[in-house]
Amino acid sequence: MSNTKYVFVTGGVTSSLGKGIIAASLAKLLQERGFSVTIQKLDPYINIDPGTLNPYEHGECYVTEDGAETDLDLGHYERYLNIPTSQANNVTTGRIYQSVINKERKGEFLGKTVQVIPHITDEIKRRIQILGETGDYDIVITEIGGTVGDIESLPYVESVRQMLWEKGEDNTIVIHLTLVPYLAAAGELKTKPTQHSVKMLMQSGVSPDILVCRTEHEISDDIKRKLALFCNVKTEDVIQSIDAETIYDVPNLMLDQGLDEVVLKKLQLSSPLKPELKVWNNFLQKHKNPKHEVEIALIGKYIELQDSYKSITEAFIHAGSTHETKVNVRWIHSESLTPDNFAKQLEGVNGILVAPGFGDRGIDGKIKAVQYARENNIPFFGICLGMQMAVIEFSKNVLGLKDAFSTEMKKDAVNPVINLMESQENVTEKGGTMRLGAWDCKVEKDSKTYNAYKSENISERHRHRYEFNNDYLKQIEAAGMKATGTNPKTGLVEVVEITNHPWFVGVQYHPEYKSTVLKPHPLFVDFIKAALKQSKK
Repeated sequence: MSNTKYVFVTGGVTSSLGKGIIAASLAKLLQERGFSVTIQKLDPYINIDPGTLNPYEHGECYVTEDGAETDLDLGHYERYLNIPTSQANNVTTGRIYQSVINKERKGEFLGKTVQVIPHITDEIKRRIQILGETGDYDIVITEIGGTVGDIESLPYVESVRQMLWEKGEDNTIVIHLTLVPYLAAAGELKTKPTQHSVKMLMQSGVSPDILVCRTEHEISDDIKRKLALFCNVKTEDVIQSIDAETIYDVPNLMLDQGLDEVVLKKLQLSSPLKPELKVWNNFLQKHKNPKHEVEIALIGKYIELQDSYKSITEAFIHAGSTHETKVNVRWIHSESLTPDNFAKQLEGVNGILVAPGFGDRGIDGKIKAVQYARENNIPFFGICLGMQMAVIEFSKNVLGLKDAFSTEMKKDAVNPVINLMESQENVTEKGGTMRLGAWDCKVEKDSKTYNAYKSENISERHRHRYEFNNDYLKQIEAAGMKATGTNPKTGLVEVVEITNHPWFVGVQYHPEYKSTVLKPHPLFVDFIKAALKQSKK
């Protein structure tokens, strides 16, 4: 019998209040108190996972060690807690229904009418408790996506109601994150939206134990008492979450508000440890008081929604803090880079990162950005598609293979220096079929990559279908681009570098997924170091 406690985080009034950040901040404080904590996200959409979603729809698709394509909130969970998440940490309505329908087809419910209650809710409860039943965690925090009142969220709220009844109030609590808006015309904060949101939650049979109120202005004791009275909670259970300068301030703000103490009291847990956040605050101190500045051009196809590159921009923050450096990102749409303007658009940057992506839109701009970095000795970092573009640019302009290309964009490429992976040739379905999750890589000792990692053997996460074509390896290496990292089993080229360039590294994997506050990713740290050197020239 597991003794795991469950904390549910729901959202009210509006979306985008930051349930993921509140959940991660609470988890961080509980971790500092000595508890083993994990967080999971329940997403109400019917996609099996976000892997097939356009980044404009849902932001970045985050990949776990075990190859799950997940919501970007799992990135926040890992960056805060410094522990890996897995397939079990992200559940969608699509996955729930798929599982129940598969069981129905196998005859597991033979003779029964399959319904939302109990079959769908039982499957949701089973998924919620998978992490708890491992015995690895004292507390599982479950963030429920969407806003209370959404039709899609109803089965999840009902499942929470059932778990509250089954496990008892000492083992399960509900935190409701809501908005307390400020009306400038009236000059006051308004509690009515929160009252209505809580009322809607209570109509579903769930009464919140704690209210976390997002606000632009300080919430007075009078307003806290009013919210407590109308929302059926104690005054000390009304927690203010005021707008923060950075998401990394939120754990400190929640500590000041005593969120962790209220949660532990309700779960009847105690700990002699107090959250000190020493390493965390050391990071914050350096982040907020930089001694240097660099400007990095991020070349991407989805820059209108910067959440599409969330892990990359956060990795810049982690690496920047290491060097006490503010990293300013110059967002450049790859479609906007032309042969006539690319030099002007990239002028003055201290580093260039060509971002991941799929499809042929904006490819010429990415190739131009690589060329500019290579010819002007600007530190260059290519990730996944960015690495592939570096290989194509080098093959075209240095090797002289003018028709070098990737078969992703040009199926009949004369010189397919980037080709479909052999294992992908018979794949017809899109979802969850790429090369995903953690794979090993052996790094050459005499390389920039080795200097960054200080290790020959590394493991990194992948998300791709196309790869470096080894038929061209000898030619490319002879011309000065070296394969400095390869998969020891498959021979797949994982890392390329240009040896006579100050810092030119392309990686087939996604290092940004593994960068955390406590462990900034070594390649990003080294890239920012090179950009800093460039800025002083």
